[in-house]
Amino acid sequence: MPAGSALNPVLASPLSRALLALGLVVALGCVFHAEGAFFAAQTHRDLLSASSVTGILALGMTLVILGGGIDLSVGSLLAVCGMTFAALTLGAGLAWPLGAAGALVAGVALGGVNGMLAARLRLQPFVATLATMVLARGLAKVLPVTLGQDPSSKVMPPAEQILGPPFYQWLDGDLLVLPLAGGIGVPALGVLFLGLALVLGVVVSRTVYGRHVLAVGGNEVASHLAGVAVVRVRALTYVLCGACAAVAGICQTVRDRLGNPEAGTMFELKAIAAVVIGGTSLRGGSGGIGLTVVGVLTLGYIEKILSINGVAEHWRLILQGAILVAAVLLQDRR
Repeated sequence: MPAGSALNPVLASPLSRALLALGLVVALGCVFHAEGAFFAAQTHRDLLSASSVTGILALGMTLVILGGGIDLSVGSLLAVCGMTFAALTLGAGLAWPLGAAGALVAGVALGGVNGMLAARLRLQPFVATLATMVLARGLAKVLPVTLGQDPSSKVMPPAEQILGPPFYQWLDGDLLVLPLAGGIGVPALGVLFLGLALVLGVVVSRTVYGRHVLAVGGNEVASHLAGVAVVRVRALTYVLCGACAAVAGICQTVRDRLGNPEAGTMFELKAIAAVVIGGTSLRGGSGGIGLTVVGVLTLGYIEKILSINGVAEHWRLILQGAILVAAVLLQDRR
């Protein structure tokens, strides 16, 4: 049997292709290891922690794309939800559960706006979420006014809590230590990202709602004729995406130890890139949460390899754009 024929069944699987791409990137890191920096356990720990915020955004984006939509507002939703969490916990001094609840309400509400515009009012998802992106960024810059600060000001922690409240330090810390890795811990943010991926993976692959999302993304007309509540299903994907943006906003605020209205800039493009690199089709109806996790790790390793080798940020952006174009072209060819 020719070698090419033996490889075809393996490469026919989206997960196999995604894992192959991840393996090639890791192999590239082993070659360009920056004098051994790539082999340090701390490098991979930091990568998982840094990729978690984008990863959580990408999980919500996966739901929307599987349902045949797109969401350009997730970066701005991250900012307004992060500012809400910071205003309640750092500005008003409330307990973190109240701050998290406020951020989630904001994310779900703005996700609901996207769902109403794109699903119920039938606006093009690109236009609808672009409008929400501008609206949410404006809200993020207005929130400091509620604390008596100038617009666009950052929400800083009190002087006696320069590292943030205990919850901030816990979520940005490690849950457990791996003795075999030189005492390197597993980041709490990484566990949160992977745990949320597991939950949403079960939702997509094991529930009626998940099957309806795939059906709507694959063929909206046929789904409607089969009795699927297309509007409700698609609107709920945007609501869930808004909730994921809220969680990502909380995580970003915890990482920064402050609320920044400019947080999340360009994160929507990173989220889309991770989804596409993983192998989920931009046409909808094909893909999954597991693929997105692999895509997030692939994109994270690319950024980490470029970073430890001292590649300038503008070249990193150019390379990421080229990789995104290549991934979309490969999808179209398939």
